[in-house]
Amino acid sequence: MKHKDKDGKPIQDKSSRTVPMAIMFIVLCGFSFYLGGIFCSEKDKYETPEVKKSVETSTETSKGPLQIKSVTFTQCDADMQDYTPCTDPKRWKKYTLHRLSFMERHCPPVFEKKECLVPPPDGYKLPIRWPKSKDECWYRNVPYDWINKQKSNQHWLKKEGEKFLFPGGGTMFPNGVSSYVDLMQDLIPGMKDGTIRTAIDTGCGVASWGGDLLDRGILTVSLAPRDNHEAQVQFALERGIPAILGIISTQRLPFPSNSFDMAHCSRCLIPWTEFGGIYLLEVHRILRPGGFWVLSGPPVNYENRWRGWNTTIEDQKTDYEKLQELLTSMCFKLYNKKDDIAVWQKLSDNSCYKKLEAPDTYPPKCDDGTEPDAAWYTPIRPCVVAPNNNKKMALKSLPKWPERLHTAPERVADVRGGSDGAFKHDDSKWKSRVKHYKKLVPAIGTDKIRNVMDMNTLYGGFAAALTDSPLWVMNVVSSYSPNTLAVVYDRGLIGTYHDWCEAFSTYPRTYDLLHLDGLFTAESHRCEMKYVLLEMDRILRPNGYAIIRESSYFVDAVATLAKGMKWGCRKEDTEYGVEKEKILICQKKLWYSSSNKQNSR
Repeated sequence: MKHKDKDGKPIQDKSSRTVPMAIMFIVLCGFSFYLGGIFCSEKDKYETPEVKKSVETSTETSKGPLQIKSVTFTQCDADMQDYTPCTDPKRWKKYTLHRLSFMERHCPPVFEKKECLVPPPDGYKLPIRWPKSKDECWYRNVPYDWINKQKSNQHWLKKEGEKFLFPGGGTMFPNGVSSYVDLMQDLIPGMKDGTIRTAIDTGCGVASWGGDLLDRGILTVSLAPRDNHEAQVQFALERGIPAILGIISTQRLPFPSNSFDMAHCSRCLIPWTEFGGIYLLEVHRILRPGGFWVLSGPPVNYENRWRGWNTTIEDQKTDYEKLQELLTSMCFKLYNKKDDIAVWQKLSDNSCYKKLEAPDTYPPKCDDGTEPDAAWYTPIRPCVVAPNNNKKMALKSLPKWPERLHTAPERVADVRGGSDGAFKHDDSKWKSRVKHYKKLVPAIGTDKIRNVMDMNTLYGGFAAALTDSPLWVMNVVSSYSPNTLAVVYDRGLIGTYHDWCEAFSTYPRTYDLLHLDGLFTAESHRCEMKYVLLEMDRILRPNGYAIIRESSYFVDAVATLAKGMKWGCRKEDTEYGVEKEKILICQKKLWYSSSNKQNSR
């Protein structure tokens, strides 16, 4: 029986609806049983194509490796011989001139990605081998006349016949880089005894400073932006000296905080005192406590140099005083100074950083809003990144080189799952793996391989196992992986953050060996395999090698795509001989653009 409430709406009597509901429940159960019988007896008739396809794909995945159709990639246009996708001068006009941010990374959208092979320049030759390459390279490999004409009087380089020669000069060291570094070592004794191992050179020229330091046991990342005429980073890598494209502008450099033992600027034209000293704040972030910042050029030694700088002595004095004031406010102290070189040291004690917490202090101490190591498309903040634990990051706390290479850094405990035991296990594992690699690629350890990249390292174990070979390794840590790059730097190695869904910050044909360990297993859900391999082809030198250590599921698919890039590959067992993981040894062939007369070799 129905009733009405005070608004006139009917109210269902609960007792009266109990029986109909029970009857309805019995009817529905019987009907569903009937339908189930129909579908089970006539499953072929009612199965949808979508479901069938999904089941078949799942079954195939469990049975065997990933299979893809063969493909042949075409050649890019000849004018793309120096194509750098994320620092492409053709795209600069789309971005602002403010703080030269147009020179930062601006990668093309997916629909603009190139699916072609970047050709070498006309007349390209296999690079001159190390150590001879430090002093000379083939002109046709880096055919830039502008830098030769503009910098020949400063002895950066000079062209003789088919070669560029590198006398070792520079704007601030016309007498040669060796005498310049000798003076620097007198000012910083730690450069002689293994205390200083890693360095960064901002505005590196042709990387003569970094090249000279290699002979002194110091590993330098030479940094310079992409430009239309100088190609500083390309010259550096052609010489066999570590370098990467980059600029201190609006985004943090792709390095962890408190990592470099030394930073250097030799008249690098960075306006250190402008924008509130924000460029100095980034140098402060990446320099470890107790580390050194070295500056030569304006305004250092302005008393004797101002006439050659098209300025007045008063202006240069003002600039120097402003620079000193900014550095002091950021917890630097003037460490030493002589002639054209001034050295500041980043303080290790906490007393200075505590003062930055006072109100109205500039620059202030950064709050905890941004991780100190966050450095992939992370804006530079106008504040001081204060070290959280000076003891474990300070230069004086680290063992000297080479002892620090195989000593577990304290920062390994900051990594999820990291420990001294995990570090030592990784170190031992890579010694065994590299021994196996040398059997598979006998060129490792010879002058045929100089520039090496570990595309997805953990603690730098691959690089550590190769330190006795005449090569250097750029260790890459994925921006989506646990942050282990600080550990890499603490053990005296170099590296960078990167996302392999994008192009790397380097020129084409700059690495002799690329190594990856399970990269496609880890990143294939984000990054399309085809584009990662095309990027590997872009940065690999002709006749260069790729060691691709992958799960058996991906190996055949990688080999198929590699064949389409004119690579020769063979599949090998790992040192353990297990079936679930294999190694592809690939070599890139030397070929020329179809518009050139030379044929593939």
